[in-house]
Amino acid sequence: MKKFSLLLLFSLFFFTACKKDHVDASTTQTLQTSINDMASSLSTIKQIKFNEALYILKTFGVEAEGDENELKALGQLINGKKVPEIMTMADEVAQKNGIEWASNAPPSLGEMNIFGDDKAKESDPNDVKANSLSIITRPTGDNGEGATALQIVPRLVDNTGKPISFTGAALETTLEVFSNGVKLSTAKNLMQDNNFGGFNLKFSSIPAAKVVDNKIDITISVKTTAKTFKMTKIGLDVNPTALKVPAPPKVDSTAVIQDPSAADPNSPVNTANPTDPTTTPATPKQPTGDPKNTVNKFLSNVSSQNLKAAFDSSSNPSWGSYESFSNPTSGFGSVKNVNVKNISTNASNTNNASVNATYDVTDKNGKVTSLKVTFGLKNVNGDWKISSYKINP
Repeated sequence: MKKFSLLLLFSLFFFTACKKDHVDASTTQTLQTSINDMASSLSTIKQIKFNEALYILKTFGVEAEGDENELKALGQLINGKKVPEIMTMADEVAQKNGIEWASNAPPSLGEMNIFGDDKAKESDPNDVKANSLSIITRPTGDNGEGATALQIVPRLVDNTGKPISFTGAALETTLEVFSNGVKLSTAKNLMQDNNFGGFNLKFSSIPAAKVVDNKIDITISVKTTAKTFKMTKIGLDVNPTALKVPAPPKVDSTAVIQDPSAADPNSPVNTANPTDPTTTPATPKQPTGDPKNTVNKFLSNVSSQNLKAAFDSSSNPSWGSYESFSNPTSGFGSVKNVNVKNISTNASNTNNASVNATYDVTDKNGKVTSLKVTFGLKNVNGDWKISSYKINP
């Protein structure tokens, strides 16, 4: 009996000794096991705060697209770290992103589980019932030469467009900024109630060289338990004088400027001889076919739900990954049928084209929407690819 007791005691000691007190991110399984081990040694309240800290780091502390990639990036970030270190890192990330969260404050984000699913629980503050999303934008920070920023405030609304009331949530809210189909920046925050202050987009954070016609497009997405709400505003004005302009290169006043006529004729890049073929840039491959054929095929594939083929005919950063593009709620996966009325090529040259299309979209709920859309296309190795998508009034 005594021997059995000693054996049991030794087994318990061995089991306890095997529990990890730091993150092991060798694999997703070891990451989850080590985090569970670390959490099991904490009180209930501290376990909740630990899970909140992991959520803050996974959502705002890493740059990755999709839950799986975010989880891998999180593992790399916290590998080898212990609970106090992780809490400190989460405090720094929350402060940097303007999130009202602190490791020493009471639990505030509901039940956070970075490995779990998003199914609603009996009492889930993130299961917010709304009909759609609205966005309010207003220029701010006028310094006498125009606005220096744009305040962007999203609101979840009911079917009458009235903001709904909720508190205690932690809805992941993402702002993406584009110009002419090119993504310029991404920012994230948490919407804890419908008094959310939104995003303050400083024009000084936007490279002037990437802004076309002093216009930007913004997309806001708000993720609830059951649904991700998404809305885009196109053609917002920016103050060109407030945009980010790179500092001029420093010139060494002691450097000797060489006379171009003295360039080495044997150099691979012969600047002295402008007719030298080594100085002539390669001519881009001429695109084949009419760009409107690409748009017509794209709409046909969307209508038949051949979404992989539709996605492959595009090169539009604002559509994100294929998973986002084909999302059955917020992407083209919600389309049941497309009835094309008219397609015409508006403008075209070797590198770019513009195509206007008028068509009716029927979603899977039977709702029909008439759209007038301008598709931007670009030449990618001789093929026309859709690079931008603008819904006209």
